[in-house]
Amino acid sequence: MTTEPKVLDDRLPIVLVVLDGLGDRPIPELAGRTPAEAAATPNLDALARRGASGWHLPFGWGRAPTSELAHWAMFGYSPVPFVGRAVLEALGAGLDVEPGVAITHAALRTSRADGDKLWITGRAGPSDGTDADALLRDLAPVLGREGAALCPLGGRGEAVLTLAGHSCADVTDSDPFFETFHPWLRPVATSPGAEALARDLTGILRIARERLVRNPVNADRAARGLPALDVLTTKWSGVRGAVPTFMEQNGVAGAAVTSTRLYRGLATVLGMAQRHLAPIDDLAEDLAARLAAADELITAGARFVHVHTKATDGAGHTKLPHAKRDVLDAVDRGLAGLAPLAERAIVAVTGDHATPSTHSLLHAGEPTPLVVAGPTVRADGVTEFGEEPARQGWYGVVRADELLALLLGHANRPVLLGHRITRRPVVALADDPEPMRLGDAGR
Repeated sequence: MTTEPKVLDDRLPIVLVVLDGLGDRPIPELAGRTPAEAAATPNLDALARRGASGWHLPFGWGRAPTSELAHWAMFGYSPVPFVGRAVLEALGAGLDVEPGVAITHAALRTSRADGDKLWITGRAGPSDGTDADALLRDLAPVLGREGAALCPLGGRGEAVLTLAGHSCADVTDSDPFFETFHPWLRPVATSPGAEALARDLTGILRIARERLVRNPVNADRAARGLPALDVLTTKWSGVRGAVPTFMEQNGVAGAAVTSTRLYRGLATVLGMAQRHLAPIDDLAEDLAARLAAADELITAGARFVHVHTKATDGAGHTKLPHAKRDVLDAVDRGLAGLAPLAERAIVAVTGDHATPSTHSLLHAGEPTPLVVAGPTVRADGVTEFGEEPARQGWYGVVRADELLALLLGHANRPVLLGHRITRRPVVALADDPEPMRLGDAGR
């Protein structure tokens, strides 16, 4: 008789820290460096020295990702149809989302008419909350008569619009995003099944526009010298369909330390354990608290924990390169806890996309630094954190749908290709395959 050698269980947990919008471009004001290269990041530099680096380029050169699609791929869901960000925003706000029904994100905006086109000029700010709430309350019954349910998301004129009778949400956004280049847009079907939705949504938005223009709230705003919130825009349409849990899709238990409504919704739809921490102004304290929460989730059984901060992305959108550099200074101080964590886990830090702090782009299809450290990761000679140093790292270019497998391999959890123990193909050696139970003959 031969016996199999005993294998120690040395599988490791994973903590993935995503600095939203981390990537950037070389900027003259920063001596030709990116904000990550110019920032004082002793903790991330130390992580680079002990680990391996590369470029995270989620969908390839020139393809500018959104956060939701980058995370969908990073979490191993590229083969699964995306549900739409509107679904995630609604779930993140604690709303019930009926499966199989089209929903879209709606927002009140200010505008300027130019001939037969309407140009978006702004959005509701924190001080507009009372007016925005009143306008949405007035719109709700009007749109309800058109078969659309308008449910506010809480502050700043945002809402979810549920479109009963429509099961396909394949329509374009009416929100132009690039307000300098494009006017308010007509929803257009992107598949034959959404022709009726595009037609009905166009009618609903026209009705909303007429109602908003005549609303006394906007007349009062004009009297106070404020722009009218006189147009409703839509974006991120989707349908909540069947989505496998993180465990079903990947083979291990996932969890998230969430920072915004979007990531609460993502964790909810993927069945991930979550700990929500509202962002605070002290970024060092904020990140330190997030790492502590990640450690607690690992103790509770999570084997993959996502930690997120929006602060880097927000700084990039200011188009002030020094502001993004300073944010990264503060973020790094909050990441001191990564060093001891890397003694017993695989830790990775990267961005979900590049948010240039210069030029007119919202996001860019350009690299964001990636660093990975842990007990099984061999140092590759990179000594600093940033786009240019990371280019010299062993990983080269890593796409979003390759990242999780890379981390699971370092965590001693790769699935053995050809070995099948789960219903779905997974990227990790599954933690909880279905056992053959004694006494269950024939079942």
